[in-house]
Amino acid sequence: MLKGEQSWVFPRRPVIVATGVTGGPFEGNGKLAEDFDLLHDDLWMGEDSYEKAHRLLIDEAIEIALKKAKLQKENIEFLIAGDLINQITPTTFAARNVGIPYFGISGACSSSMEGLALAAFIVNYQGAKHVLTGSGSHNAAAERQFRYPTEYGGQKPPTAQWTATAAGFAIVTEQNEQNQNEPKVTMATIGKVIDMGMTDPFNMGGAMAPAAVDTILAHFKDTGRTHEDYDLIVTGDLAKVGRAAALDLIHAKGIDLPSEKFQDCGLMIYKDDQEVHSGGSGSGLSAAVLYGHLLKQMKYGTYKKILCVATGSLHSPLSVQQGESIPCIAHAVAIEMD
Repeated sequence: MLKGEQSWVFPRRPVIVATGVTGGPFEGNGKLAEDFDLLHDDLWMGEDSYEKAHRLLIDEAIEIALKKAKLQKENIEFLIAGDLINQITPTTFAARNVGIPYFGISGACSSSMEGLALAAFIVNYQGAKHVLTGSGSHNAAAERQFRYPTEYGGQKPPTAQWTATAAGFAIVTEQNEQNQNEPKVTMATIGKVIDMGMTDPFNMGGAMAPAAVDTILAHFKDTGRTHEDYDLIVTGDLAKVGRAAALDLIHAKGIDLPSEKFQDCGLMIYKDDQEVHSGGSGSGLSAAVLYGHLLKQMKYGTYKKILCVATGSLHSPLSVQQGESIPCIAHAVAIEMD
């Protein structure tokens, strides 16, 4: 049901019944390595291009999620997924492989929560019994498209971020007696495109911070909730620069959100001695951290309610070359344990 201007409430409380999370070698050396189901020891992953390796990450995450749920691909009504690469081809080729009716979404790094919100909406209103959703990214593929090929060795400023080589997928299903102890999707707030006129593609965190704050404030306004209703509010990939800017903007609105309650996936996945500049990014990052790490922490009892706010920078290499500013978006999903 629509709540306020841009939020949904899901009275049937769809369940995240299973997840699959895959990653690359850099993620295997990070802080959350134990929360991945499968890690590769090189970026090629046995393929002959980075884009094919990207697709493989998605293939494997989907396969793992299905196996955990004890479901066959024929049991899944819809697949909702996307990535960063032109025409979301890694995801589309994975969809070709799995053969599930497919919604391809292109929300950049916001795709993880865009997909989860849509999956929950469809299941809540009985448009499907099982929906598979997620997103992935590959460092070398994204660097080649959006910045410079890794082999070029170009230097980056401290505001730049490291694209995660990771994929995270989840199966959202109807709640029943067998799965009622699993995490539930209870609300979602769909973001607006926010453009503050920034043009630096090496400062995505700063560009996306206003979009994250706009969606968080809209969520509070629409639902009547406050930060006190959540154990954790986590953004997708603002990293150091963006998280600090977002927290300042929230405080400027008179909301006393404690710093320790406001975290970012881009600051959670890598160790302090890994050279990631401002932090992690990528469409697979928030999906991997949420579906691998945060849901596990919810099951351990660390968190009861979290609000995951995935942020996306909606520029393209061409739009940057033509001098366009960078439009950004954020989508928020509330996940709860009973």
